[in-house]
Amino acid sequence: MTHPPSGVGAPPRAPDPVSAPPGVPAPRAGGLGDRARRLRAVATTEPGRLQIIGAVLALLVVVFGAVTTLETTRRAAAADDVASRSQPLSADAADIYRFLADADTSAAGGFLAGAQEPDAVRERYRSDIEAAARLLVKASADTDSATASGREITTLNELLPVYTGLVERARANNRQGLPLGGAYLRYANQKMAGEMLPAAERLYAAETGRLESDSADARSWPLLSAGAALLVLGALVWMQRRTYRRTNRVLNHGLLAATAAASVVLLWLAVGHTVARAELRSAMANGQASLDVLNEARIDSLKARANENLTLVARGAVLTADGADQYETDYATGMRELKDGLERAGRLADGPGGSEPVGRAATAVTEWQSRHRAARATDDQGDYHGALERVIGGGGSTGESFQRVDAALEQALAHEQGEFTAAARGGRGALRGLPAGAVALAVLGAAAVIVGVNRRLAEYR
Repeated sequence: MTHPPSGVGAPPRAPDPVSAPPGVPAPRAGGLGDRARRLRAVATTEPGRLQIIGAVLALLVVVFGAVTTLETTRRAAAADDVASRSQPLSADAADIYRFLADADTSAAGGFLAGAQEPDAVRERYRSDIEAAARLLVKASADTDSATASGREITTLNELLPVYTGLVERARANNRQGLPLGGAYLRYANQKMAGEMLPAAERLYAAETGRLESDSADARSWPLLSAGAALLVLGALVWMQRRTYRRTNRVLNHGLLAATAAASVVLLWLAVGHTVARAELRSAMANGQASLDVLNEARIDSLKARANENLTLVARGAVLTADGADQYETDYATGMRELKDGLERAGRLADGPGGSEPVGRAATAVTEWQSRHRAARATDDQGDYHGALERVIGGGGSTGESFQRVDAALEQALAHEQGEFTAAARGGRGALRGLPAGAVALAVLGAAAVIVGVNRRLAEYR
């Protein structure tokens, strides 16, 4: 039996599959193209569109919650820094300056007392130096050494033992009745006034600048959160309007709950941030502004007192270019600045608790100047010991007036510090709980969107 030749009368064969070009994967069932076709098919039906819209709405609500949480967390952290870090560091920097200036004043006052330095004066000097050293250690632990503040702290740590060494040499020579003691004390004062106090002033300026920066960060408007809230609320309103137009049903409980959750977050954000801004602005505009002026006034009083004492220590040995006594000139300059500072502090004081001690300080300054003029007249008449008594003696001395000024300024500073702390804590408290609340309400809102859309989808089954 003969067979037909190959290809003649044989049943047709299926064509060989066309292989994909090299480097191009063969098409697979369920690939991206199929998925896109299925997605388009779903989007052409109302249930499919509802699923897509519901997923997008839920995602928008979650993103809104996340953005609000991030923004409010940063602002709450900045507000917390204002109350618990920046302002305390600024206050510590002011105290470092004050303790150093007071130590210099005490050293000069003790020197004037002669070989038998009063125990109270020596103890005040020792206490000032120890307090300044302790605050410098604390500031070093809280500050990066590479920053401007860190460099000033390093400078002060290096100069402090140099200064105290010069004071001890001055005391040792003074106890022996050697005039070299006065030279050592003047050199110590130059080290303090020319290097240490300027470094302390720069440290205070840097820390106050950081405080202002933290306060500005805490008070900045959460624009992204507000924008996200408006977008979410607009999308939810649009969805509810769409549902109403297709079903004539006024309410969808899930979408309504999601709208309520987003509205609560927005309202909480607006009210909390408005209150925080107002409290922090009050803390800076009232409390910190008054603290700045009062700290400057107290430092001016300490510098004036040190120069008054050094006028008697130097006894005309240090002169200005025009031949006037340098320390007496510096005293007069310091007293003018002190009076100007007290006038500004009086204008900034917002109640009797702040204005009353400032008024007492101003009265004591006037008394101090009157007693100083009497002391200078006594010294000019050649009665050095009489002038000394008018400066460092008991009742009726300029030292007594200085103590009244210092005590009044300390009371005013304590009052303004309390005002600042209360306002700063109020600002911090207004933002507390908002980040966690935004997360919780966003999750509830997203879940409500899903529930509301699912109820609509159930109608198609």
